[in-house]
Amino acid sequence: MDTSDSEILFDSQMYCNHCNSYLSQKAKLSSQIDSLSNLLNTKILQIKKSGRNKKYDCVIGVSGGADGCYSAYLSKKMGLRPLLVHMDNGWNSTTSVENIKVIADKLQLDYESYVLDWEEFKDLQLSFLKASVPEIETPTDIAILGSLHKIAGKYGVKHIIMGCNFSTEGILPKSWHYDAKDKKFVTGIQSIFGKVRLKSFPFFDFWTEAYYKLIKRTKIFYLLNYVNYDRTKAVELLKGFGWKDYMEKHHESHYTKLVQTYILPVKFHIDYRKVFLSVSICNGDIRREDALKILERPYYNTNTVGDEIGYVCKKLQITASEFEQIMRAPIKSYKDYPNNQRIISLVYMAYHNLVTKN
Repeated sequence: MDTSDSEILFDSQMYCNHCNSYLSQKAKLSSQIDSLSNLLNTKILQIKKSGRNKKYDCVIGVSGGADGCYSAYLSKKMGLRPLLVHMDNGWNSTTSVENIKVIADKLQLDYESYVLDWEEFKDLQLSFLKASVPEIETPTDIAILGSLHKIAGKYGVKHIIMGCNFSTEGILPKSWHYDAKDKKFVTGIQSIFGKVRLKSFPFFDFWTEAYYKLIKRTKIFYLLNYVNYDRTKAVELLKGFGWKDYMEKHHESHYTKLVQTYILPVKFHIDYRKVFLSVSICNGDIRREDALKILERPYYNTNTVGDEIGYVCKKLQITASEFEQIMRAPIKSYKDYPNNQRIISLVYMAYHNLVTKN
């Protein structure tokens, strides 16, 4: 990590706050491995109990990547009856679709796809590009949460399992991404740049989250945080089922691939390789010197990036010239648009204090 994170801090030994926090949390988790195992067993029993007399006892978000697919494998191994759910935003790679089908077939699990209205979603994504903010993936992030909760509600399921985990994603600068649950921010950008009214988009703001948590009693469970998750070993196991590796994290989506390998690093100077490599350094999987050599390589494949840009432009129905104008437009912040940052911060602080006291 470096000063591409505007809020980064370094100590006297030149360790940054991200690595210090990660290493501290990792040590804490390592010392609690026995208690985490007990908590996991307790949680699994709770999920089974809540799903008694129902077709499913949980839903699992899957995109075709390793984390979600391995979560599905562990869930089945532990005796759960999950429904695999994929939020389809129109950008799936062929491999991602095949991976989901392979896992569902091999584990004999039901699978349901939540397909977004393409005209709405396309317009919202284009609005975020035109807004010139780094939160380009906010529409997808919100739709994932919204769709999972809607399907959980449809089947009366109280538990949602997600593959997000500390082991591979424990470092992520807040300055790189504003809260996706700020509906005012999303609707504000759409009202300025959008042409389509969002009638069916599965919003998931703070108030929706509060409704599901407090009224519906729906909980998100990050299963991989309760096991000794080794992504390399998980990938090898999944390959045995016929699952295929993308080689790069989150590249199961054509759009996300272009965002992370081209748009963010070229326009916003945000290189997600830095966070993934920093985690690998902290885990002892790679030396810092070798990680720096990787960062010397181009963000994107110079031989294919032109085709990737062309594909995204065609799907968004914009010209190459319009895309270049978007790339050259001045960088903006969420602060330049309507937002509820102050209210959300106060509410989450109050909620955190309440949970801590209890």
